Amino acid sequence: MKRLRTLTLITAITIVVAAFALISAAARTRNTDDFVAADTYKAKCVACHGAAAEKKFDATLADADLVQIVLKGKKGEKPPNMPSYEEKGITEDQAKALVAYMKSIKK
Repeated sequence: MKRLRTLTLITAITIVVAAFALISAAARTRNTDDFVAADTYKAKCVACHGAAAEKKFDATLADADLVQIVLKGKKGEKPPNMPSYEEKGITEDQAKALVAYMKSIKK
């Protein structure tokens, strides 16, 4: 009887851990798959950079440098400063997509 209770407890714990792992993986995948650079730009970036990325965006910088600015932030000559979006959940691939989008709309 004690052995049956132990086996039941181990099975229940295994199911809970497996369910948590699957839910976590699904949430991470969904966040990456649902990312749309244009939507993120309009929600997070347009206020400082303008509708056509015409403000505070140097498209002549290397993409790798721009990606790092998105991820790590940057202090400008005067506020507002570019915040670190890595801390807010933006991945490197998402930052690359944002940089590409900004370059595509830059006038």
